[in-house]
Amino acid sequence: MPAIHSRIDVKKLPIILGLAIAFGVTVVDPLVLSLNLPQVSRALQVPPGLVGLLSGAATLVMAAAVLAVGSLADSFGLKRVLMLGLATVAFVNLLSTLSPGFGYLLAMRFLDGLGLAALLGLSYGLLKTSVQEEERPKAIGLFVATEVVLCGAAPAFGGWVVAAVGWRWLFLVPALLSLVSLWLTARYVPGSPVGRRRRLDVAGVGLVGVALLTAVVGVAAAQNGVCRPQTWAPLAVSAGCGVLFVLRERRVPEPALDLGLFRSPAFSLALAANLTLNFIGGGFGFALGQFGGVVLSLSPQTIGLLFLPGTLLVAGAVSLAGVLVGRYTPRPVMVAGLLVTAASGLVMAVTAGPAMALGWLVLTTWLCNLGTLVTSTAVSETVLSHAPPGRSGTVASVQQAFGMTGYAFGPTVYLLLFNVFFQQQWLQDAKARGLSVTEAESAVDAVRSGAAISTSSSGYDPNLLQQASGLKLGVDFADALRLTMLTVSALPLLLATAVRLLMPRRAGRQA
Repeated sequence: MPAIHSRIDVKKLPIILGLAIAFGVTVVDPLVLSLNLPQVSRALQVPPGLVGLLSGAATLVMAAAVLAVGSLADSFGLKRVLMLGLATVAFVNLLSTLSPGFGYLLAMRFLDGLGLAALLGLSYGLLKTSVQEEERPKAIGLFVATEVVLCGAAPAFGGWVVAAVGWRWLFLVPALLSLVSLWLTARYVPGSPVGRRRRLDVAGVGLVGVALLTAVVGVAAAQNGVCRPQTWAPLAVSAGCGVLFVLRERRVPEPALDLGLFRSPAFSLALAANLTLNFIGGGFGFALGQFGGVVLSLSPQTIGLLFLPGTLLVAGAVSLAGVLVGRYTPRPVMVAGLLVTAASGLVMAVTAGPAMALGWLVLTTWLCNLGTLVTSTAVSETVLSHAPPGRSGTVASVQQAFGMTGYAFGPTVYLLLFNVFFQQQWLQDAKARGLSVTEAESAVDAVRSGAAISTSSSGYDPNLLQQASGLKLGVDFADALRLTMLTVSALPLLLATAVRLLMPRRAGRQA
């Protein structure tokens, strides 16, 4: 059994760093805004019903546009399109510092999403074309480790910036990171081969965007009733667009998504894992913001600091994961990452409460980051290994399209589950205290309405938990969160079992 070699050509380090920063911006940009959204929404007087749209605008555009960006980049050059995306993100974020009102900032977020789509879809594609195959698993490990450090430090730094000099300066964080990545990419990343010009499947990309957007709208509306037209109509449109997309992609000569890739169990399971880990990550961020701010009365700065402890340990773990993928295959690493992700939710399900020690919250955050990022390392190697020559951008974009779909659905589904469980808890609380349903519903109506209009950390007023006469809403809130975390933890457990049983075994590559 050959030894594990963890070295990589030092000349490749600036390449990996530049591309990793570019990818990290796609996480840091929406994350720092989401964690500091209360200050931004108050300053710009954002209508309550549109706070969630402001938070998720860039993410939705990324998910809808990433397939188109990958296809275009394979025709015009991955490096060229990535640099254009970096310049766009930097410029738009600089313009965002001048926001005079909500409409202006929302427009900037949509434009920012277009630039972020290039960073999201092409960073991994360029990594594939820039390093040799035998170095790629280790390069992916270093790539993800760099992302870990950025995502661990950025929330705390963003919270400090807002507290020290105001919310407008928050947009300088992704702008500066984009400029650093732009310089490294221009100087060190080799140009990728340009394939023949392919026709962009505009209809296919449009169907994906409409399917995703209407699905998110429908799931968000489901918390107010599944049988209402506001719920089933968007979901029906989403399902119809999904069916039309599959039918079209099977028929057109140059599809936005090659459905033949899904004949590989490894490829399909890797994409399912990517969707799941992003779903968990996006939902956990929502749960952390709501629970930390409402029940534990933590400031946005403190919540941001929860991502910092253990960052270097996670970075080291994902670097090691890259080495192990190269030595053994992605399969065992993917299983381990999914199990750790499930453990994070189970720990939260056991420990969440009004008197929860901060250390438990740090542990659950660390486990969630560790599990999702270790899984991501194995997923990326599996997906990239299926990319045919000249199609690295397209295949890498497929991975990120699944990831962003999960990330977009995460907060919405977590919110839906939480509202169902929260209602059950306060109804039981009211019954035990001899209150009528009408009295109890009146006491929590403002809290429930806050949940329905926002997936940001400003969705609940902490004072309401103390003003609801006769009810212990802090306990009800915590119990609802525990049930939500217990429910969603079943997803990574089931997927880890599927990967273990269905993902093909193959001989490990010598690193």
